[in-house]
Amino acid sequence: MFIDLAWRNIWRNPRRTAVILCAIVVGVWSMVFLGALMRGMTEQMIQNGIATLTGHLQIHQQDYRDDPVIENSIRDLAPIKKILARLLPPGAHWAARVRVPAIAQNARNSAGVTLVGIDPGAEAPVSFIARAVQKGRYLKAGEGHGVVVGQALLKKFETRLGHKLVVMSQDTSGQIASRAFRIVGVFRAEMEATEKQFIFVTLPAAQKMLKLKGGVSEVSILLPADSPPPAELAGQVQRALPPGLTVNTWEELLPLLVAYVQLMNGFTLIWYFVVFVAMAFGIVNTTLMAVFERIREFGLLKALGMRPGWIVREVLVESFFLLVLGQVLGNALALVMVAILDHTGIDLSALAAGSEFFGMSRVLYPALQMGDLALANLVVFFLGLLVSVYPAAKAARFTPVEALAHT
Repeated sequence: MFIDLAWRNIWRNPRRTAVILCAIVVGVWSMVFLGALMRGMTEQMIQNGIATLTGHLQIHQQDYRDDPVIENSIRDLAPIKKILARLLPPGAHWAARVRVPAIAQNARNSAGVTLVGIDPGAEAPVSFIARAVQKGRYLKAGEGHGVVVGQALLKKFETRLGHKLVVMSQDTSGQIASRAFRIVGVFRAEMEATEKQFIFVTLPAAQKMLKLKGGVSEVSILLPADSPPPAELAGQVQRALPPGLTVNTWEELLPLLVAYVQLMNGFTLIWYFVVFVAMAFGIVNTTLMAVFERIREFGLLKALGMRPGWIVREVLVESFFLLVLGQVLGNALALVMVAILDHTGIDLSALAAGSEFFGMSRVLYPALQMGDLALANLVVFFLGLLVSVYPAAKAARFTPVEALAHT
């Protein structure tokens, strides 16, 4: 009886029902869709941070992070290789690098860059560089004079593939070392700042130029998706490392990114609250209008023996139907828009200078997680029913005499 009465009542005034449905649909859509955009933004920032030479874990000489100079390099890689072979889970990859500040110049321009010496084979599964080369080719193992640069740096230097680039940096003896490299490849990165910052040569070429012998600046480790948490594995590796070496997780290496992600998560909850408050006013106002229009009806029902609790239940069932219909339509609209943008994305190239400050990509793709979808719908459903209690209680408080005398 309650279901039949409630379903008929919500369609007695289609215009009023349409108004409250629009409020619920807009509320659910904004929660789900904008939540997916913010989640996609944070996930892309984390992925970009990990892929841009950070990895999930990094091993350094203990003073390197405070003073990343050539003197604070890892001199002996052999014990680290044994430890990683024993402790890393299946599917994990690691790569040793030389990373030092340098100056790149040609006949027209010069700029401060980060010189990165890599083992091309080991680096390919660990960071972005192997799959990012779009012009020319990737570095070859043992190559002595090849360099891969970013598209933005190539444009800034007004040069092209095959031309020379002189790189200068300080070697282990404190002298300025310089070497001419030939541009063999050009990479494109998610962020233009990455293209301007990093240039890549082979590990032996960097070690020879800087007189490092077998030394490296860092060891970067990329873990598979099903591996233990990075912090747990970092503790195991740290206990096995020789004195003077330290291991850090990506959260420790990218504290600004972690703080920004936490800020975005907090902003999402605030956004849910604001949207719900706006939607709740619409629900309460419209339901109260429906209650006052039907005061005589409620009085008649009470005169016929309907208990106040049954009247409350009937109004809540009406709200239940409205909430469910609004959630179905709102979720459908949000899922359609997420599916469309999942292929096209939102181009932020015009805002690249500002968005890259936070590590955002040029193109933003939404990322919908079931937890976010469930949270948004549960907030709307349960709190929507909660705010409907007031109009329902208002309807139940009228006495039959008061209700039948109402005009």
